Amino acid sequence: MADVFRQELPLALALDVGTSSCRAGVYDALGRRLADVGEQIAYMPTFTSDGGAELDPDVLVTKVAAAIDRVAAQMGLTLTSIAAVGISAFWHSLLGVDTAGNAVTPLYLWMDARSRGAAEELRHELDEARVHARTGCVLHWSYWPAKLRWLREAHADTYRAVDRWLSFGEYLALKLFGRTSVSTSMASATGLFDQHTGAWDHTMLAALEFDPARLAPLAAPGESWIGLRPEFATRWPPLSRVPWLPAVGDGACSNVGAGCTTRTRAALMIGTSGAMRVLWRAADVEIPWGAWCYHADDSHFVLGGALDDGGSLFAWLRQTLRLPALEEAEAAVAAIEPDAHGLTVFPAWGGERSPGWADDARGAIVGMRFHTTPVEILRAALEGVALRFGAIDAILRQAVPEAQEIVATGGALLHSPAWLQIMADVLGRPVGASEELEASSRGAALLALASINKLAGDKLAGGIDRLEPIIERVYEPIAAHTARYRAAAARQAHLYEVLVRSPLGAKLAEVAPAPAVHVPMSI
Repeated sequence: MADVFRQELPLALALDVGTSSCRAGVYDALGRRLADVGEQIAYMPTFTSDGGAELDPDVLVTKVAAAIDRVAAQMGLTLTSIAAVGISAFWHSLLGVDTAGNAVTPLYLWMDARSRGAAEELRHELDEARVHARTGCVLHWSYWPAKLRWLREAHADTYRAVDRWLSFGEYLALKLFGRTSVSTSMASATGLFDQHTGAWDHTMLAALEFDPARLAPLAAPGESWIGLRPEFATRWPPLSRVPWLPAVGDGACSNVGAGCTTRTRAALMIGTSGAMRVLWRAADVEIPWGAWCYHADDSHFVLGGALDDGGSLFAWLRQTLRLPALEEAEAAVAAIEPDAHGLTVFPAWGGERSPGWADDARGAIVGMRFHTTPVEILRAALEGVALRFGAIDAILRQAVPEAQEIVATGGALLHSPAWLQIMADVLGRPVGASEELEASSRGAALLALASINKLAGDKLAGGIDRLEPIIERVYEPIAAHTARYRAAAARQAHLYEVLVRSPLGAKLAEVAPAPAVHVPMSI
């Protein structure tokens, strides 16, 4: 049985559903995780040769339930100390259910690239700049408009059989409670939502000839669910009597968990993929081109950019180049002077999202000679990822100039001091390494406790707007290194133009078409 007597009660159960694993953990009213409680269950999406990336939604529900089972067993009678449940889930997923609420499609993940052609059709039909200004999303295959168009055209019978289209968060609620609604956070990342009005974007729905009745209803502010279906109420009786919040996007939860909830701080996350985000309370927001914009809830916006290549590229390089163990590789990378390897890397092994969203982008390493070593390639790749974050940072700094503090999160980044120093040098600003390794889980718990006004302590009692990061170490930029990286950024920008924007890049895409698929990999 878990020892909860040293915790500030009540507790919150956090469920964190990612593309390659789901987690369950318990946090107290001060945002501290119970060290002796928790479960993580791994899985792997199914990838297809034409760019597909799917999960079985019912298998995923089973795995989430198994993670809850484990926590319930660990806590025993103290499970009654849990007062709310928060859910963090990946943005952009899509599945269809029939009138009985059963899945009739796989769960299509954000990395499923089979709707590339549909995205191109929409770009020809619609004014993408206006779409982006309203929805915060470009016309790209990772969002719902392209996926729905593709499914209607390529899988017409299945498309007609669908009663409602959901993301996994809504499907999980449907299975657990027999009813569902979609949070502003999850709806805002579909590409079908007007960020300014807080409602479905009827201009986009009309262009898709799509009836909004086929979407889950938007959750009311403060809405929660109480009363699990009998099979789950019997399984976890105490959890059937507490409120469960509709799922919130994992990126928003990560900012909350890292203490980045004002205009003064940006969260820089590298896990399997990477993102840089600013989250703050506002009545409305102007969305700059090159950034996406979603919601954390009805009153908090999330502005940022994302990269497909992060820890996945690190893992691919380690495996492909047969690099030494992590500790040895880390020391070797740290010993190389900034931009001293003669290489320019454009990190798009998984394709490009921010800031250019080029459908046919692919990675490149330029400048190799016979004396180039595997560790130099690794160093150049880590710098290449940092330089892409530099491009995102330039957009965010112009849109939110107050965001001067950078807080690093994500296992891939936090486990590499060398990469953290590279980030500080590229951005030319201090980067604080967060002590929180599972920011999305913590954020889901904090949001759940805030919803029932049970956050405690001087910094938490005022709600999520008063959260502050817990920093383990600050990495200060070295001015001489920052100057070198400006030159490296110019080379990378030129390489991008050649690979993505020039006739040569278009020819390469014709010769070697490759769907942009992001493969989660363990590092």
